[in-house]
Amino acid sequence: MSETLRALLARHVAAGTIPGAVGVYGDDEPVAVGLDAPDGDELPPDAVFRIQSMTKPVTAVATLRLVQDGVLALDDPISTWLPELSSPHVLAHPDAPLEHARPARRPITVRHLLTNTSGYGMMTTDSPLRTAMVHAGIHAGPEPVPLSAQDWLDALAALPLAFEPGEGWRYHHSFGILGILLARVGAGSTEDVLRTTVFDPAGMLDTGFTVRPGQEHRLVAAFRRTTDGFVQTEPAGAGFFVAPPFDVSHSELVSTVPDFRSFLRALGSGSLVDRALVDELRRDQVPAAAKTPDSFFPGFWDGTGWGFGVSVATDGPRRGRFGWSGGLGTDFFVDPDGSACVVMAQVELDDQVFGMIGELQSVGGS
Repeated sequence: MSETLRALLARHVAAGTIPGAVGVYGDDEPVAVGLDAPDGDELPPDAVFRIQSMTKPVTAVATLRLVQDGVLALDDPISTWLPELSSPHVLAHPDAPLEHARPARRPITVRHLLTNTSGYGMMTTDSPLRTAMVHAGIHAGPEPVPLSAQDWLDALAALPLAFEPGEGWRYHHSFGILGILLARVGAGSTEDVLRTTVFDPAGMLDTGFTVRPGQEHRLVAAFRRTTDGFVQTEPAGAGFFVAPPFDVSHSELVSTVPDFRSFLRALGSGSLVDRALVDELRRDQVPAAAKTPDSFFPGFWDGTGWGFGVSVATDGPRRGRFGWSGGLGTDFFVDPDGSACVVMAQVELDDQVFGMIGELQSVGGS
């Protein structure tokens, strides 16, 4: 299977989809294909990548570990630890004027964060709430977060929810809130909690909010495709993920293919959380009424659900598969038999990178 994966990645390197990538399937050795930058050096298999939204399943598992240990419960109101969100207001509908918000009927819970149903999230329509999020600096994008965790949380708390908690689905922001919650619950840093609950038990030596000291040279640059070719958006071996300027509890991780494969192995073995909680993680948790066409990109819900930090195939030949992608061309999935595939590249998601990820989904069994 490694040769199938290598051939797929090599074809996309040759086509100019990506400069290079590292991938692994099952128990095979990781394969590195291409270069670490256009006209760069050979890409090593232990390269460090910005995994962006592949952070979400890691944060979810850390949360479930605290649930298993009795520190949290899934239906606990998050205001116990985040008083900034104790009195949310909610819009009559997601596109309504902000002044039409009213007090929410129920509190936001831990479960709502894990399932992206908190009422906070990316707005896909040109609405007053979306405009306000952009002006406040809290609308999600491919760049590192521009605000510290506290400033980001305060800015989010000043705006209304798009819907009642549990009654709609919007992507992303719930997991930034969850990261801050982990720090409050742990009475330390989010990274301390992640290290205790996930990184150390899974043997993830190179995963964190920053690159491990002395290993900065392994962090590859990030790129955006333009009509003139690849343009660097973040440098190799430097920048935000080497020396962030503020508390990044709401931010995203760097990692490697070997580390993320170790995470998936530990998750599958039950050594991070009990299998009953793993089953909940990979089960569709979103009510049908919340799967509206405007909640994410068109067609997202066709045969797809959302568990705790991961998408779930609910129909078709890959039914039972779970996984997710990161905005800089990273992707993973785990099949029902436990076989896992992880691929990391360094180009912002666009039609060509989405096409490559779509082809990746044909790798492996049903």
